[in-house]
Amino acid sequence: MAADSGPLPADRPRRPARTGATVAGVVLALAVLGAPLGLLWAALAPDTPVLKTAEGAIYAEPQPEQPIAADGWFSLLGLAFGVLAALVLWFVLRRRRGPVGLLAAVLGALAAAPVAWQVGRRVGLATFDRLLDSAPAGQAFTKPADLRAGGVDWLLGVLPVPHGNLLLPAFGAAVTYTLLAGWSRWPSLRPEPEPDPTALSWVSAGRPAPPAAPEPPAPGAAEPPRG
Repeated sequence: MAADSGPLPADRPRRPARTGATVAGVVLALAVLGAPLGLLWAALAPDTPVLKTAEGAIYAEPQPEQPIAADGWFSLLGLAFGVLAALVLWFVLRRRRGPVGLLAAVLGALAAAPVAWQVGRRVGLATFDRLLDSAPAGQAFTKPADLRAGGVDWLLGVLPVPHGNLLLPAFGAAVTYTLLAGWSRWPSLRPEPEPDPTALSWVSAGRPAPPAAPEPPAPGAAEPPRG
């Protein structure tokens, strides 16, 4: 693990408003980064060939592999996004290491996943809808990538609850941040000043040396007079 750039000064008492603003800013920034993540997913995930019929579009192949590949690409990219987000936040927000940093990383990755999904699935969707409405029966075209192993449910109709591979970015962020905290050599998770070796040497030099043991008498030396 790479060493930090240096010790940090003593922490000031944290204000709840400042902590909340930090978490909100991280969540917003990671949610915005979900847009380029979705564009990357749309570029890598293959489109699915379909055929227009009187009832609508059907798969051109009985068991197409493209939808599975789209789920796989989203899972890999989302997991990598969560890992990178946790690494960046660990080194950038050194003063917020701990529960605050972990919460910001997990919530930010959780917000980025639906953004990436919605941005990626809409690339080419307008063309698909137009062909679905106007193409004659029997015409072949493609359907843009979408997720089958993930989505968003609405709790009580107001609270969005992601599920499936939309949770992988948050999972990657949580695991990575926890491992970084477990490997940290500082109990506070923030760099602490190292002890000054010069001060230790002065302390050692100021201590009195232990008395030396008396040397044995030389051979043939006269013995001291006895009482």
